Amino acid sequence: MKHRNKNIVLENLLITDAASDGRGLARINNMVVFVPHTVPEDVVNVKIYRKKNNYAEAELLELVTPSPLRVTPFCDYFGVCGGCKWQNLSYEQQLFFKQKQVTDALTHIAKVPLPDATPILGSAQTTHYRNKLGYTFSDLRWLTYAQMDENPELKAATGLGFHVPKQHSKVVHIEKCWLLDDAHNEIRNEIYDFATKNNYEFYSTYTHKGFLRELIIRTTTNNELMLQFIFDADKPKLRNALLTHIQEKFAAVTSIFYYINTKVNEDLEGVEAQHFFGTHTITENLGHLKYEISPKSFFQTNSLQAFQLYSIIKQMAQLTGNELVYDLYTGTGSIALFLANAAKKVIGVEYVQEAINDANKNAALNGITNCDFFAGDMRAVLNEDFVAQHGAPDMIITDPPRAGMHPNVVEMMLKLAPKKILYVSCNPATQARDVNTMQHQYRVAAYQPVDMFPHTHHVENVLLLERIEVEVLPD
Repeated sequence: MKHRNKNIVLENLLITDAASDGRGLARINNMVVFVPHTVPEDVVNVKIYRKKNNYAEAELLELVTPSPLRVTPFCDYFGVCGGCKWQNLSYEQQLFFKQKQVTDALTHIAKVPLPDATPILGSAQTTHYRNKLGYTFSDLRWLTYAQMDENPELKAATGLGFHVPKQHSKVVHIEKCWLLDDAHNEIRNEIYDFATKNNYEFYSTYTHKGFLRELIIRTTTNNELMLQFIFDADKPKLRNALLTHIQEKFAAVTSIFYYINTKVNEDLEGVEAQHFFGTHTITENLGHLKYEISPKSFFQTNSLQAFQLYSIIKQMAQLTGNELVYDLYTGTGSIALFLANAAKKVIGVEYVQEAINDANKNAALNGITNCDFFAGDMRAVLNEDFVAQHGAPDMIITDPPRAGMHPNVVEMMLKLAPKKILYVSCNPATQARDVNTMQHQYRVAAYQPVDMFPHTHHVENVLLLERIEVEVLPD
């Protein structure tokens, strides 16, 4: 160990594990060191730039001895755009560490007895698996020093791509992304070329001005493709020229919407989607069901793996046809509708009214009559009056956002005390936290990790809780 520029340099550091955020992890002198762009069994030299009592964050200086678990990343933007952080790790090992992440969270955070783990379900497709991506227009693309030295003219170039990790004001220009199919790369590049040739103003994160702000591309397994453009002002001539060009050039585009967002932030809440061309929705099939997806609809971004996920949920639920099921954080009702033919009735609750509108439309589209959907804050909707009106659930399915469930929601679930709770989570840590608060009433009967996002550290987990029955002894 030696000092350089007042920063600590650690040499020949062995990476022993993968952290839950995708970084490599090493241990030295009872301190955990997090190092990006490393994988377990790498030997590296690093420079620590942040140090706390029991952990440190470091910059990778040199890969001394590559790990045998390493593979060559397939994307030119690996390590720069912030996505697909595990491209340098074999897919088999990605699955191993995702399974470990789930089990470690349940062991160390939930601190509950666990059944034998069901092996993680990997994704059949590890590239071109997403059905939705968002890109940002920037008046000044982010460049490495090497790129600027190689081509000084790029210093003033615009860009259309992804935000740099931890530097939201900077955007990496993308020419080929492996997450959607190749057709979307051609469309995105044509949009960029047309805008550049015609001197369209790209958005600036410093002045918060610029006509072109964002682009969202959505596709389905039915080969339907929806484009959504976000502009910072209503300029019909510029808008129509761009959208008409793309509509006429690409027959694959089935739907085009646009938004006029004058807010500083990128949040589209309260900003209306304006229809320009084609269908008002695109349609996705999951098994026996059809789902109509509107511009703002939430839908699982890996359609093929979503079907596997919902099938696991259905199998784990073991419904007999007589149960009243509450589906909390139902979104567009995708899980509720998938389970409807196995339950007596399913009641879905979701905060976003537009999502509930989509849930009702999709229920009607599929001829499903035993699902009711309600919009509102979960803490306000799920109360004694609601239960008195609709009945106490035999099972609760909950699929909250990454932050997990609010303590008031957990408290109400414990009061309702259904026989089973099926907890679906994209964040094993917050799922484990919530399970810990319920352990006096429920035991973990089964859990099944599912890989929805290959080459990232993210993992979905389906966990079944069964109510602990208290044995009543005779007098």
